[in-house]
Amino acid sequence: MSWRARLADLGVELPPVAAPIGSYVPASRSGSLVFTAGQLPVVGGEPLATGKVGAEVSPEEAQQLSRVAALNALAAIDNLVGLDAVVRVVKVVGYVASAEGFTGQPAVLNGASDFLAEVFGEAGVHARSAVGVSELPRGVPVEVELTVEVA
Repeated sequence: MSWRARLADLGVELPPVAAPIGSYVPASRSGSLVFTAGQLPVVGGEPLATGKVGAEVSPEEAQQLSRVAALNALAAIDNLVGLDAVVRVVKVVGYVASAEGFTGQPAVLNGASDFLAEVFGEAGVHARSAVGVSELPRGVPVEVELTVEVA
């Protein structure tokens, strides 16, 4: 089964690639690896939420937002090489705009990691970093970047 077909089985459509908000491209390939730029939880160009996790945004909401950001990263990969070229997810890096004292960044990023496992199965198991930060672009609570191996 293709990864695109798997997304369809999950009832998920790839969104249009989010336009960069700076001087960069959404994804770049080097050899057999594709690296995405940090992707935000935006739909139709608009953030789904703003604020810090542990204050204005609940950890549960942020977990869902990390899933949306991961989906946007898949769209960037699809636009560059086609989603079905993905061999495996190598690494996920996630940034969480965190209220003072919030230490649940790994649980927030589970939204992205669990989504990738739903889509890619064993090929979606990856290394990961979950980093708490004071601010993110456009005031969003999470940002996700992917590194994938492609054929």
